[in-house]
Amino acid sequence: MSYVNPGSSYTRDSRYITTRITADGRDGYPVEPGRYRLVVSRACPWASRAVIVRRLLGLESALPMAVAGPTHDERSWTFDLDPDGRDPVLGIERLQEAYLARDPGYDRGITVPAIVDVPTGKVVTNDFARITIDMSLEWTAHHREGAPELYPPALRQEIDAVNETVYKDVNNGVYRAGFAGSQEAYASAYASLFARLDWLSERLTTSRYLVGDTITEADIRLFTTLVRFDAVYHGHFKCNRQKLSEMPILWAYARDLFQTPGFGDTVDFDHIKRHYYLVHQDINPSGIVPVGPDLSGWLDAHDRASLGGRPFGGGTPPGPVAPEEAVPEL
Repeated sequence: MSYVNPGSSYTRDSRYITTRITADGRDGYPVEPGRYRLVVSRACPWASRAVIVRRLLGLESALPMAVAGPTHDERSWTFDLDPDGRDPVLGIERLQEAYLARDPGYDRGITVPAIVDVPTGKVVTNDFARITIDMSLEWTAHHREGAPELYPPALRQEIDAVNETVYKDVNNGVYRAGFAGSQEAYASAYASLFARLDWLSERLTTSRYLVGDTITEADIRLFTTLVRFDAVYHGHFKCNRQKLSEMPILWAYARDLFQTPGFGDTVDFDHIKRHYYLVHQDINPSGIVPVGPDLSGWLDAHDRASLGGRPFGGGTPPGPVAPEEAVPEL
């Protein structure tokens, strides 16, 4: 399985299934607690967004979750973490089966996160950017008491603008560097990435969060890239001007979020490293997974509270992680 096209820039296939699950069911899929299954991998930054939002909003019971293993092949993500290698609810070995149930001729990416309709076994959507927004806006009847407002109306325009910029240069930018097929493509992606990280550092020098004084969708989207930076992107994707831990503002910001309930307690560094270093065989043909980096620094004091801000606004932190969804502690 090749991820690098020699001589070319990397272009992400963004042909997603854009069907939505909404309160009014206008696309044929109404919000119903227990009807759907959120399929994720803890290795994937796009899926990790959905895991964090689901936990912050308290949707664990309303939207049960299936966790695929950290590696996959050409055919798709597998449920090798489950007994007998099958998801216990969907009864399938590979996520591909749910995509083909929706469209037998499906020829696009078998991606996570994906939401599957349990009664039919069909994927409803894999539109990762829309999934988390709809968790905030369409699933409100099932939010926990004290759930934060992650996409507040007054800030949506600014959140959208920040998200678009961060996606282009940072979230997808690390992939544009790592999967570049030419020196020129790599250098361009590298320059855009670190220029944007410098811009973010400046923005966060006097503000605890990216938009407003509470955690929003924008922080979640940036966090899932930052938390993978030193473990994967710095070396594996050659994003090596600096480590995150050498960028003081962003490092403190990332630690602040990591130590906030709902963020670090969803991160599995073992899954993250195994995915990138084992799956991307054309970049890392030896299949050797690095032992480092030292992760203990994620728990160091960050002093970001001195900037003010209220992590959950007028809400409250989520409660303890359910034992079946716990990740290894640092």
